[in-house]
Amino acid sequence: MSVLVEFAMFPTDKGESVSEYVSRIIKMFKDSDINYQLTPMGTIFEVDKIEEATRVINRAYKLLESDCNRVYTTIKMDIRKNKNNRMKQKIESIKNKIGEING
Repeated sequence: MSVLVEFAMFPTDKGESVSEYVSRIIKMFKDSDINYQLTPMGTIFEVDKIEEATRVINRAYKLLESDCNRVYTTIKMDIRKNKNNRMKQKIESIKNKIGEING
């Protein structure tokens, strides 16, 4: 099974720039073995089970809860049985059709 997740999480009570807080979450990914991709509007990651996905999101929230009074989160999930490594495969499928792309 593949659980492909796109999410954004950031405090809304810390002013206009929140990269200090988002960096905590990205460091969590960087220090883990979770396959992830940072984008300008959020983070995409892939795990094998929905329970893993919700644990990752909960871990991200725990990094903000101690000093953030309000946290905004968006989450999209694409859950597919009998597949894996879809982050790479989805991009490769487009490249095979139209050639190289930005990113």
